[in-house]
Amino acid sequence: MSNIKNLLEISTRHLARGILRKSELVVDRARGVWIWTVDGKKYLDFTTGIGVTSTGHNHPKVVKAVQDQVANLIHGQVNIVLHKPMLDLITRLIPMMPSRELDSFFFANSGAEAVENSIKLARAATKKQNIIVFQGSFHGRTIGTLALTNSNTIYKAGYGSSMPGVHVAPYPYCIQCPAHQASPKTYNTTNCCSYPITQLQLLLKQQTAPQDTAAVLIEPILGEGGYVAPPANFLGEVRKICTENNILLIADEVQSGFGRTGKMFAVEHYNVVPDIMVMAKGIASGFPLSAIAARKELTDTQAPGSMGGTYVGNPVACAAASATLDVIKEEQLFENSTKISVDIRGLGLMIGIEFQNAPPGFAAAITKEALEEHNLILLTAGISEILRLIPPLNVTKEEVEDGMQRFNKTVKSVVEKWRSEGKLQ
Repeated sequence: MSNIKNLLEISTRHLARGILRKSELVVDRARGVWIWTVDGKKYLDFTTGIGVTSTGHNHPKVVKAVQDQVANLIHGQVNIVLHKPMLDLITRLIPMMPSRELDSFFFANSGAEAVENSIKLARAATKKQNIIVFQGSFHGRTIGTLALTNSNTIYKAGYGSSMPGVHVAPYPYCIQCPAHQASPKTYNTTNCCSYPITQLQLLLKQQTAPQDTAAVLIEPILGEGGYVAPPANFLGEVRKICTENNILLIADEVQSGFGRTGKMFAVEHYNVVPDIMVMAKGIASGFPLSAIAARKELTDTQAPGSMGGTYVGNPVACAAASATLDVIKEEQLFENSTKISVDIRGLGLMIGIEFQNAPPGFAAAITKEALEEHNLILLTAGISEILRLIPPLNVTKEEVEDGMQRFNKTVKSVVEKWRSEGKLQ
């Protein structure tokens, strides 16, 4: 125990205060959906590093691919040399894109870095500057992506002015929409009131003209903003507006990609093909790797040397990504994520649970109780009382049942406790 105390003292004293920690767990090892702390406690992990270890912690096929690659080549800087792991990964990814036209790739390290490079590409290709994003969006915490992120003011407060030329449109959050609340049977996720589309069209008339607008950047399913899936026709209407106005559509699939929703990418549920696709998180089972994919005619507009980075397309991360694709195919993880899915809201294993009319802090209290009393790791989402469930794509039925039993006990306990304290009616 003294060792754990020392480790926690190091983190408190020397780890940057700007990092918000969701727990004080000091992890020793992990496998599948389970993690073990240095003091031997076992926890059920329904966060997967915020959707990263989608094949489970330390999948043996991924581990083997990484071990083999480390023995051959750890680093091959992309501006200096080519290497087979990156080229193999490109070959593997092309047929998995929503369209074969998305056949030109740039690799980076994080989701935020990939988003920034997608904006860079859009501006270079269109010779226009402005970007439209949506309420509730999360695209990163870097000084560039701060301008694009709207899920919570905590990410921007106190950091001064951000990148100009960004405009915000409403996202179709039906459960919080006044039209739905007034007439839920008439307006819902299968029959949108069209307010968000009308507002997007109005934005292009009042705030950022099409001739000044380079791209519309959207999460097909809101991630940190609440795990909200749009009405069936919404993305198609956004695609139509972009096409009619010569504006590029960028899909941020950082959290929703690589089988999380039951398809390779969430846009496939809506039969929409973006001009630029942003990928990260589940791409490499925990290794730092992200990417953008676009039509070659777009990437050809960029001058050689304008794109790059020291660790871009790292061979070890690329090897992990190829092994991840093998696991997804061999273990039929798309099918598993759909079969196992808990039907609350969302698609596949990208699940949101919103507690309507709950007092502030209720969702956070559930995550705390789940961790401390039931060894279940959960995350909140957005500014409302929302939980997100992000287990590995290869989670078993038995593990889901175990997790839901722990979850149900947690909710019951918190409700009883809050009622006894007068916090909940």
